Amino acid sequence: NKSGLEVLANALSRAGIELLSTGGTARVLRGAGFHAKDVSDETGFPEIMDGRVKTLHPSIHGAILAKRTSLDHMKALNEQKIKPIDLIVVNLYPFEQIVDTSPSHETAIENIDIGGPAMIRAAAKNHDFITVVTSPEQYPLLIKELSIHSGTSLAFRRKLAIQAFAKISSYDYAITKWMASN
Repeated sequence: NKSGLEVLANALSRAGIELLSTGGTARVLRGAGFHAKDVSDETGFPEIMDGRVKTLHPSIHGAILAKRTSLDHMKALNEQKIKPIDLIVVNLYPFEQIVDTSPSHETAIENIDIGGPAMIRAAAKNHDFITVVTSPEQYPLLIKELSIHSGTSLAFRRKLAIQAFAKISSYDYAITKWMASN
């Protein structure tokens, strides 16, 4: 879902936040004039298997899961040359909308997001340090928070983490329900 992406990218760029993205979204951002680094450039590993594997990499998950207050975690990031990630924005593959159109089994399966939920769970788990945004409807809230705090408050991160876990729970339930009926 690319709705609101340019407004969000503009606000993030104004806040001095570096944009890191998967291929398709990075191309959209660059086409709109933003500097966006590809995840594959950060990991040193290309997207493979028709895009099935792109963010499932220690350079991404380590960057999200590192406790900023742990000397051991920060040392591990440094030793592996991993830059911490403080904010993730993930719009999951539209599984529920796809299965509502009675697609082929293969099409439905290909619209089950794997990397997105993994990143969302990791960021929500580490919400003491990471902000996790899971919907374009949250963009205005994030933009407002950034303008107030020059970052995000723990209360805000916790609120979004709760919403993130609820979203993943609902997403997993939709997949389970579809698979049980097909």
